[in-house]
Amino acid sequence: MHDLAVIVVSTDQAQWLPRCLTTVREHAGPISLDLVVVDNGVTRETQALVERAYPDVRVVVCENHGFGHANNQALHTIDSRYVLFLNPDTEVRSGLLADLVAELDRRPEIGLAGVRQIDAGGCVSPTMRRFPSVTRAFGDALGLERLPHRPGWLGEREVRLDRYDEEFEDDWTIGSFMLARREAVTEFDERFFVYSEEVDFCLRVRQAGWKIVHLPTLTILHAGSAVRSVDPRMARQNAYAQLQYARKHLTAPQRAGFRAALLLRYGLRSVPPAGDKARRAASRAAAGLLLGFGEPPFGESA
Repeated sequence: MHDLAVIVVSTDQAQWLPRCLTTVREHAGPISLDLVVVDNGVTRETQALVERAYPDVRVVVCENHGFGHANNQALHTIDSRYVLFLNPDTEVRSGLLADLVAELDRRPEIGLAGVRQIDAGGCVSPTMRRFPSVTRAFGDALGLERLPHRPGWLGEREVRLDRYDEEFEDDWTIGSFMLARREAVTEFDERFFVYSEEVDFCLRVRQAGWKIVHLPTLTILHAGSAVRSVDPRMARQNAYAQLQYARKHLTAPQRAGFRAALLLRYGLRSVPPAGDKARRAASRAAAGLLLGFGEPPFGESA
């Protein structure tokens, strides 16, 4: 049995893999590591790259039925005490995975951990969240998350960046880096093609009695975290996934309020002077989906 399995899902994202895989190995430390790359794309460039340049990395090939499905395919092949779900557009900048695993060994109450993440400009990214709710969605729509001493029910993200230098507990962490104890792992809900699958995953970890914590033991660079804010197609998918989450976990009155809050959010961000032209176009696309215009990129109409 390995200490840690690292699962990297690549949907025609082979260009990111050299830095991702190299830095994972460089920052592994004294640990038994099983590196698994899932080629979830069309071109099979990921499979060709890994088989050519990384003979010690296993490749799982599957058709693209979504991010959760691809992770599940890899989960069926691993035998490890811990599993790390890692985006291909990441690289480890400091710390050792072995130290992170040792920390979780000492803390059996922790089921899943996130780590300190920075963007391409070197700024800390707010990666920890509270579970979605109507009041938090309205708070986020109105930009209240940055108010000093904002109550937790009025916003989802933890935006106090100084907190990410210390350990703290929260509801969920974004899916670019999720290190989970194997006993805490269940399969991803494959109805979420992409986006919101990690929220649903973390909710089930919490419901099973495990803690989810931020640990600054490791720092990674996450290069592509802003794509959905400028890509109309992915903005529509994100809005659809949020409705999927609400449909699964909220009551009918809560779902109506949640949709209204999302519509307010995307509506306010779709008109000048909010953001640049690309971000406004993406927000308009998301608002259109919420109003029932057109189909989501992946999945049935919500």
